[in-house]
Amino acid sequence: MEFEIETHGTDKSQPFEIKTEDITEHPRDDKLRPYLCTVCNKRFTHKGTMKRHRRIHSGEKPFVCTVCDKRFALKKGLNAHKLTHSGEKPFVCTVCDKRFTTKKYLNYHTQRHTVDINAVENRHPCSECQKSFASENTLKQHKNIHTGKYKCADCGKCFSGAVLLETHRRIHSGEKPFVCTICDKRFALKKGLNYHKQTHSGEKPFVCTVCDKWFTSKQYLNYHTQRHTADINTVENRHPCSECQKSFSSEERLRRHKYIHTDKYKCTECGKCFLGTYPLERHRQSHSGEKQFESSVCSKRFTRSDNLVKHSRIHRGEKPYKCSLCNKSFIFSCYLERHKRCVHCNSRPYICPYCGKMFKTDNILKSHILTHTGDKPYSCNHCSERFTQIIQLEEHLLKSHDRGTWFTCYIYR
Repeated sequence: MEFEIETHGTDKSQPFEIKTEDITEHPRDDKLRPYLCTVCNKRFTHKGTMKRHRRIHSGEKPFVCTVCDKRFALKKGLNAHKLTHSGEKPFVCTVCDKRFTTKKYLNYHTQRHTVDINAVENRHPCSECQKSFASENTLKQHKNIHTGKYKCADCGKCFSGAVLLETHRRIHSGEKPFVCTICDKRFALKKGLNYHKQTHSGEKPFVCTVCDKWFTSKQYLNYHTQRHTADINTVENRHPCSECQKSFSSEERLRRHKYIHTDKYKCTECGKCFLGTYPLERHRQSHSGEKQFESSVCSKRFTRSDNLVKHSRIHRGEKPYKCSLCNKSFIFSCYLERHKRCVHCNSRPYICPYCGKMFKTDNILKSHILTHTGDKPYSCNHCSERFTQIIQLEEHLLKSHDRGTWFTCYIYR
């Protein structure tokens, strides 16, 4: 019996034979594999599997995402991709409740719990470098870095998989496929969009168990936690910067700090350097003075859309952040955090380096330190007066210049 495989992009057809008596040896079984791919000589047990395999050679991708028009060779690839738009993570780790978009990612994660990483027989070392892995599958993926299977044509960097390479390529192409539906800002990574969305909602789902401070991402919470866990007086826990006198509780914090010295995120207007793109972009708005987001009620304008969203709650009377201990509600999440630390928490983790006095919040500590240093960081833009506390500046603006504060809604003056 003879069939033909159509090859896309050419007029030629390649025949392959089905021989029902042909049993091909296979490392895992001795199943009948009558369907032969004439391009790579791989054999298959079913005709449907053969058809799907053909798409690797033909480049055919019949399954299309209706949101971003990305195409896939397999339906399961499309289904997994759809989860990146919906944010759905249906696969849950039964040990730590972490959620994943695919079962494959869940299986990789589960190995961390099940494999005894200290047992030599459970380790899979790479022959090219010093790294070891929990499974043969993970090691196989890692080896792609050494073989150059997924190599960036622009910079030569190698990756363990096609998805990581595709994500990396966006650095060179500038492609940002993930769009915020509120302000149209675009992002190269889905997680970047997810973090950004929280600036509109004000959501901070990650809480520090020591001081009850809340954060938008687990990464920021981890950075913050290091302040509590690291013994800053112990030499081995200090990571000093070679450029300045500052020291840090982790190598990661030191690495991020060094961006200030390398001018990677430097303002072209004033020369000030920042730790990342986001704080630099926010700083640039102080030079442009552009306030494109306007309140439809009081016409007050804002440089950022999330500030407008928060301000609008004043007009609507919304107080979405409720204290679980006393049922008091607040307009902003930061007000709730401050309330919990000041009213319900007795912990005072912030210590003054000058006098040893302890405080419940870092803001109160910062204000207190100014009494030692004599600094007056808040200046009036109408006269030469300077102030130690922002509340002093606000009172000065109202009394001396008949001006509301930066945060005042003039409907409520």
